[in-house]
Amino acid sequence: MENTRPIGDHLRDWRQRRRLSQLDLALEADISAKHLSFLETGRARPSREMVLHLAERLDIPLRERNVLLLSAGYAPVFAQRPLGDPALRHVRHAVDLVLKGHEPYPAIAVDRHWTLIAHNAAVPALIAAADPSLMQPPVNVLRLSLHPKGLASRIANLPEWRAHLLMRLRQQIDVTADGELIRLLDELSGYPAPGGGKAPRGTLKEDFAGVVVPVQFITDAGVLSFFSTTTIFGTPVDVTLSELAIESFFPADAATAEKLRGDSRL
Repeated sequence: MENTRPIGDHLRDWRQRRRLSQLDLALEADISAKHLSFLETGRARPSREMVLHLAERLDIPLRERNVLLLSAGYAPVFAQRPLGDPALRHVRHAVDLVLKGHEPYPAIAVDRHWTLIAHNAAVPALIAAADPSLMQPPVNVLRLSLHPKGLASRIANLPEWRAHLLMRLRQQIDVTADGELIRLLDELSGYPAPGGGKAPRGTLKEDFAGVVVPVQFITDAGVLSFFSTTTIFGTPVDVTLSELAIESFFPADAATAEKLRGDSRL
């Protein structure tokens, strides 16, 4: 198991993943490079406070900070409760408020593996064409987006959107080193890749100067264009909360906004 590895191995792996030398991290953590070397080689045992201090400097996810604590012989300090836990009821209420408040535009809540946790009333019409097999819980929204039986055939700028999602997933893997995300990336990369890589000419009303990548849904009402923003909770101390994200989709052109506000059939 991961937490049976020596704490020094974990620290060295995360330091290297962050592309830091021992001297770099020592300066960041305000400790000597010699002491850090002793911690990584097992010649010194870190205190609980030192484990948390180095984890903070290395920006290690809360889930993995618990692993580091266990490997050093300490109890985990970050709780991990399901979103339905009574202790998180105010959080779930806040998520529902954000999702509802974003209507008539679509918004979803996802966990660290892009599993769909919740959505607002604007989402079902956009994903209704997906194969029922992809809609069985747990629903992975990246798989749903890019699978040939999912939404891929209804995304007008699929090459561009696919490249954007895979890039985001690679960035997430760089930060978390999550094995399940690595397997998901391998799966998604294996789907048939459309040619091109650019949105069809003339389909975007705004070019956004390369700042954002819109997604263009083909619907019965025409092409609906959206760009997305990601919302996370600030300073979480619960593992589940730290891994929760809300993806909100905004109209990328006036026509999309008008169709959704007018309650057009998609």
